[in-house]
Amino acid sequence: MPMAYDPGAIDAALAATVGDDPALIVELRLAFISSTEKALAQMDKAEDVDGWRVAASRLRGLAASFGAVRLMALAAEAVDGRPGDQQMMTKLRRAVARL
Repeated sequence: MPMAYDPGAIDAALAATVGDDPALIVELRLAFISSTEKALAQMDKAEDVDGWRVAASRLRGLAASFGAVRLMALAAEAVDGRPGDQQMMTKLRRAVARL
């Protein structure tokens, strides 16, 4: 059974944190997406296992903070992966794109 994607989870987590301020929710959502893209770029550039793990852990933490369960699970899997794993990077990018 495939995992469901819930793009609304991020907005719900933000609303619970900042209240009903649509402009602030949009701003924080954009900051989240920007941060995930930076973490993915760091993973792409990682030349060793430590760099990869740090970036994957950062991505996992971001996803957890914003209720992005699927992304969090994939990032947790990536932590134990290896630099240059393009299959994992594709999965992570798809998960971010679906947010």
